[in-house]
Amino acid sequence: MDVTRILEDLNDAQRTAVTAPPAPLLVIAGAGSGKTRVLTHRAAWLIDVEGVSPQSLLAVTFTNKAAAEMRGRIESLLGMPVNHLWIGTFHGLAHRLLRRHWQEAGLPQNFQIIDSDDQQRLIKRLLKNLELDESRWVPREIQYFINAQKDEGLRPQHIDDDNDPQRRQFIALYKSYQDVCERGGLVDFAELLLRAHELWRDNPELLAHYQARFRHLLVDEFQDTNAIQYAWLRLLAGRDGVPFAVGDDDQSIYRWRGARVEHIYRFQKDFPKASVVKLEQNYRSTATILKAANAVIANNGSRMGKNLWTEGAQGEPIRIYSAYNERDEADFIVGRLRDWSDQGNPRADAAVLYRSNAQSRVLEEALINAGLPYRVYGGLRFFERAEIKDALAYLRLISNRDDDSSFERVINRPTRGVGARSVESMRAYARANSCSMWRAAGAIASDELGGRAASSVLAFMTLIERMARETQGLELHYQVDHAIQASGLIEFFRKEKGERGETKIENLEELVSAAKGFSADPAEEMSALDAFLSHAALEAGEGQADAWEDCVQLMTMHSAKGLEFPLVFLCGLEDGLFPHQRSISDPAGLEEERRLCYVGITRAKKILYVTHAEQRRLHGMDSFSQPSRFIAEIPDELVEEVRPRVHVSRPVHTITRPRGRLSSGISPGAELGIRLGQRVRHGKFGDGVILNCEGQGAHARVEVNFETAGTKWLVLGYANLDLM
Repeated sequence: MDVTRILEDLNDAQRTAVTAPPAPLLVIAGAGSGKTRVLTHRAAWLIDVEGVSPQSLLAVTFTNKAAAEMRGRIESLLGMPVNHLWIGTFHGLAHRLLRRHWQEAGLPQNFQIIDSDDQQRLIKRLLKNLELDESRWVPREIQYFINAQKDEGLRPQHIDDDNDPQRRQFIALYKSYQDVCERGGLVDFAELLLRAHELWRDNPELLAHYQARFRHLLVDEFQDTNAIQYAWLRLLAGRDGVPFAVGDDDQSIYRWRGARVEHIYRFQKDFPKASVVKLEQNYRSTATILKAANAVIANNGSRMGKNLWTEGAQGEPIRIYSAYNERDEADFIVGRLRDWSDQGNPRADAAVLYRSNAQSRVLEEALINAGLPYRVYGGLRFFERAEIKDALAYLRLISNRDDDSSFERVINRPTRGVGARSVESMRAYARANSCSMWRAAGAIASDELGGRAASSVLAFMTLIERMARETQGLELHYQVDHAIQASGLIEFFRKEKGERGETKIENLEELVSAAKGFSADPAEEMSALDAFLSHAALEAGEGQADAWEDCVQLMTMHSAKGLEFPLVFLCGLEDGLFPHQRSISDPAGLEEERRLCYVGITRAKKILYVTHAEQRRLHGMDSFSQPSRFIAEIPDELVEEVRPRVHVSRPVHTITRPRGRLSSGISPGAELGIRLGQRVRHGKFGDGVILNCEGQGAHARVEVNFETAGTKWLVLGYANLDLM
């Protein structure tokens, strides 16, 4: 292969990183600077120029989509398949490792992966067995505690209770939870990583084998690694490994789920021979947008430091809109979106980003009223839908009768006469005899359960056994199809009237299609069904369904990471909302909020709007906030205010109104309790927001923006407005 093909279209910094000698290297890749290109070209360079075997490379990224894209690009560069290249997510690679070495890892060969929902159900069942009140011992909090400890590499026996009774109980619950998982052969997501780390840590010969094999480690999104992931990488790298880590400390925004930006700062200490390359040329945004991003992030003290630049256009100024309240803000955004669409631009090229999911409600209402289609990015994913989880539970029971979570999920779904008391009897027997729910059901069905319940339980067990026999030897998609039909799920949802039932049936049918298109790794010693079930568990939480039409994108700023749009709105930039109230007094938290703002700004390619409201109703409460400090950090020469800011306070004394008019003293309508931003209701025009006031007393007029009737001037003395 011609080496120039690998190096063509690379800038100087990218070329330096790609062709670096085989030694530890940290690449600080700014937003839109081509990090994926550098990773894939580095892999191709090592294979084609350095003569490294594809089997000696291990590439880690954070989504299956990114892993597939990386593999495809490498194959395209090399002009040949690289089937033996280990490339995937941390969880995916850990799963692959544990399937190969299940005995050394202390796992049953057919261990099952449980997702977040199944994990929470298991914890709820555990609390019930221990007769603990869920209102005091909240399952989600226990789940968070367990996963957080695993992410730190800690088993129950390693955790200090700090003489705290609640913490002591959490540790005891962690221990009980672990016992249940061990008994049922269940592995949650956090366990995949911890168990894979322990596998290498406790088996020096096995570790030495993989250290010798995987000398070159390519790591994407390095700033997002948590403690156990970094420990796993360091173990594998050992003394002679060559890590090639690509990340951006300015885009580290997942501290709340264990990510540690400190790993970037530690890299050169842990790998003393490491060098650093910075990618600062941006291929996404205008110069104005990049200057704003640089100015904001420069206020963070702890960072590696870089300055994004572009050879592209200067671009339009960043437009700041000061709204009266959240509805005014939403109306403004929708108006600009309508203009964008009317100019012939794709609606999907526009994104509205917000700090909190709760902000989307008002935006959605405004979009619906305007007739603009939209999609909330990050909605319920395919493998997380209830009907899909039901079908997968049946398939898991076919594969492993001792899967308690799956047994409990579908023992009475569709309903078959097995009540909560019968299920509790099975739980009690399983707990007393340290066996699975399946074995408990068989043991007590004829003796302890009532006649109808016993018949129903035995019929269910017979159904599962029959489904297992009838699907044996069938192709995977026929197994899935048979399961959803024989289980009664299709018929069950067919009885659910309306579009909802039809949608669930369509989703189940799509599961068959997913199975038909699934290809198991031939190198893995697993049945096609087990491979598909593992795939489903690993895929849960990833991917988005394609929107059915061209529509505006709504999403949180966290969800927007990795995406880009020609038109972007950053809304709700108010102190207390963004930056979030809980982070304002925490220096580390505030720096992460600023990094999140940096991520939001750099999603915009051409046009960026920043909005804030002086009054906002959120979570059922009205608040009056100052504009976010992040707005003040954008240099004035980069900003254009869409209109002068309007000061609204209680009581209203001085109002700087739109269109440059000024009223001093008592504001129009103040004696009647009217204020700018006030929500009102009119008998004919419906609900609206007061935008402007003029005149005094009974002759005072107000300008109201009605949700359905548009903007109208009304005389207060005759309007009969109801204040809301």
